[in-house]
Amino acid sequence: MGKVISIANQKGGVGKTTTSINLAASLAALEHPTLLIDIDPQNNSTSGLGIESPSVKASVYELLTEGRPVEDVTMKTELPHLDLVPSHINLVGAEIEIIDRTRREHILKEALEKIREQYDFVIIDCPPSLGLLTINALTASDSVLIPVQCEYFALEGLGQLLNTIKIVRQHLNRGLEIEGVALTMYDIRTRLSAQVAEEVNRYFNDKVFETLIARNVRLAESPSFGKPVLLYDSVSTGSQNYLALAREIIVRNKSLFPDSPALKTAGKKKSGK
Repeated sequence: MGKVISIANQKGGVGKTTTSINLAASLAALEHPTLLIDIDPQNNSTSGLGIESPSVKASVYELLTEGRPVEDVTMKTELPHLDLVPSHINLVGAEIEIIDRTRREHILKEALEKIREQYDFVIIDCPPSLGLLTINALTASDSVLIPVQCEYFALEGLGQLLNTIKIVRQHLNRGLEIEGVALTMYDIRTRLSAQVAEEVNRYFNDKVFETLIARNVRLAESPSFGKPVLLYDSVSTGSQNYLALAREIIVRNKSLFPDSPALKTAGKKKSGK
């Protein structure tokens, strides 16, 4: 059974969607069948993979409000092992439409139960809020990955997110864990990035990923071309950073994927071969 990971942070501009797109693409490139679910009404993960609204016949909106099966709203992408459940602007009204539904927090979880065997990873790009859409994502997930940007006020508002995770764990999803904290927009040239990284490490300890996602022009450009950075410029720093983060996640979950090619690569690097 695959692992479901939500990418969540209610603070905007932290690299949440960038991480969702490029982590999913990197996991797929490492030969792990991966499904990316765009549950953000801004649908940036959808457009970031080159899929525009007119080409979306059915989306996560229909899944949540009409009970459409996941298979009916899933699209193929340029990467062989990466599928997408796209978002749509209609999703803006979804929270109001499902507010009176019984078990409204479990809609996505129950939908995903039917397809989890098909994927090693399901990555959910959450909206920058802690509303019913994000609650659905957290209820459906095994873990949460929190992107934190290396800038002032990096930890601002994280207490609220952690409290939401605690509430979801107590009342809706007892198995929910923190997958890790990913430091984004790291600039090796500035003392600020190092200071923020130190503060985040002190706050989250071993939950912080070793991989740092550096500021990178190619990474910033790739969404405008509708491609993950891996397809836009495979040798760029951004591409290599996200491949490294994907490998780190696979290593952390090696009991689930003992035969992953990424584990063999990680073993060679560790032994210096």
